[in-house]
This record gives sequence, structure tokens and C-alpha cells, in this order.
Amino acid sequence: MEIERKFLVREMPKLTAYPVKKLEQGYLSTGPVVRVRREDNEYYLTYKGGGLVAREEYNLPLSREAYEHLREKCDGNLITKKRYLIPLGELTAELDVFEGAMEGLIMAEVEFSTLEEAYAFTPPDWMGKDVTEDVRYHNSYMINYTYKELF
Repeated sequence: MEIERKFLVREMPKLTAYPVKKLEQGYLSTGPVVRVRREDNEYYLTYKGGGLVAREEYNLPLSREAYEHLREKCDGNLITKKRYLIPLGELTAELDVFEGAMEGLIMAEVEFSTLEEAYAFTPPDWMGKDVTEDVRYHNSYMINYTYKELF
């Protein structure tokens, strides 16, 4: 089960202090969500169930060859971004700086163990508007648009 909240970024933290990963992902289906992702040199096939704050999520490892084969079958734009991992006490904010079609979007996600923890979370000052329930901020929705078309 994935439980997360998403926020726009009001003020950029100093990113050089945090580890970064390069992500590329594409969508084979958006209903249900079936995604392939490259995260640096690791590859995954992911199934996500319905929901906004909480939903089922299953990740299966892929070989590079399988990822590249499936990537060619993806619909819409590939999502590319740099993900910075920012500690928030016992939690971690994943700050995504989007590239490609979504260049200009900067968003942070925080994953939680329980719904109660998610709803009790007070974001740090550098996070802005909570966009968890706005479907425009779901990567599976963004694949059909550019940043300028969507926002």
C-alpha cells in the first residue's frame, strides 16, 4: 500500500546537500496504472490501484532490456525528472524537478506508514500547496500534456 501526499514547492531548499536520482518513466496503461521506470540503473514494472492518498502499489524488477522493450510501447510523453531525497526527521521528502515535457514543474512527495500519519503531517515551510487530490499532478495524467498546457 502506498500512502503519500504531494505538495508544490514554494521555496527551493539547497539541493546540493542531498542525494539525487535520475528517473525516466512511461505508462503502458492509465486505468489501471501500469508503469515502467528507470531509476538510475535500476528498472521496474509497477502496478498502482485506484485512489489519491492511499492505493495499492506493486513493484517488480525488470532487466534493462525488458525496460527498453516496454518503454517503446508506452503512451504519451515519457516523464523525466531528477529526484532529490530530503530527510524530514523520520520521513523523507522526494523533491522532483521535472524535465522534458513537464519542465518547470517542481513537486515534493512524502510517503507515510498510515493514513493517520499522512493527515497529521505538517509540511515544512519550503513546501507549498497540497496537490494530493488534484489529478493533474499524477504522473499518469501528465503524460498527455506539456507543462504549459496543463498549468
